[in-house]
Amino acid sequence: MTWRQKGLTYLVVGPFAIVLAFPFYLALVTMFRTDADLAIQTHTPYVVNDAEGKLHWDFWNDATTEHVGFLFNDTNYPQWLLNTLLVGAAVVAITLLLAMPAGYALARLAGGWGQSAGIGIFLVYLIPPTLLFLPLSRIVTNLDLKDSLWALILVYPSFTIPFATWLLMGFFKTIPQELEDAALVDGCSRLKALYRIVLPISLPGILTVVIFTFSLCVNEFIYAFTFISSSEQRTVSAGIPNDLIRGDVFFWQSLLAATLIPSIPLALLYNAFLDRFIKGFTGGAFR
Repeated sequence: MTWRQKGLTYLVVGPFAIVLAFPFYLALVTMFRTDADLAIQTHTPYVVNDAEGKLHWDFWNDATTEHVGFLFNDTNYPQWLLNTLLVGAAVVAITLLLAMPAGYALARLAGGWGQSAGIGIFLVYLIPPTLLFLPLSRIVTNLDLKDSLWALILVYPSFTIPFATWLLMGFFKTIPQELEDAALVDGCSRLKALYRIVLPISLPGILTVVIFTFSLCVNEFIYAFTFISSSEQRTVSAGIPNDLIRGDVFFWQSLLAATLIPSIPLALLYNAFLDRFIKGFTGGAFR
């Protein structure tokens, strides 16, 4: 790539990167500001209007960790993080356990109707959660799982498994059939060929499913809000708006800190596996 091509790339991508990074910058700056900075009109989270009417950057002089301390010491935020991690890990495991054999069966063993079945499964993922809420709520109530993390672990696979199955089905189809045939000729069973040949090659698609499924669990709000009522059992997505917005009082610094902290590991995870993530999403397009 020449310097002109690089310059054009930065010229096009740069503004988008600035716009997308601005919310993170706003959250980072605001979470360390005092209440006065948000209440006084001459102060903003970015600059301070001094007595002479000049705007200047005064972040570190007025920075405080009071609101971050409030988040960890006076709320159940650490427990929300742990609950989110437990639910996400359980749902990822369930999704992989069911979606991998389903995707492989539709790609390799289902014949001509496998593609139609895969599209039908994907359409299930597109059903709005508001339509599924009533029947799922009845199931959760009958199983006596109200106000329990098991309710979320039971419900979340209803929308993670269909998408994961469709995604893995497309990725399995990109793997040459001859590799499995050679393994079968050498004495491997179908399961052993799947374990030794298909799964290692399918690692980008599997990583895509893991990242996507975990992100859905972190961001999901409707079920987490309705099925969990006690603060100790909530996940991050439901705990933050419920406990940090009290009537007409908004704990803005703590709110932004609470949303920024879990986004950092997710951003690092996406960045670390970006190439494989893109390959996993686009793998099914070339078949």
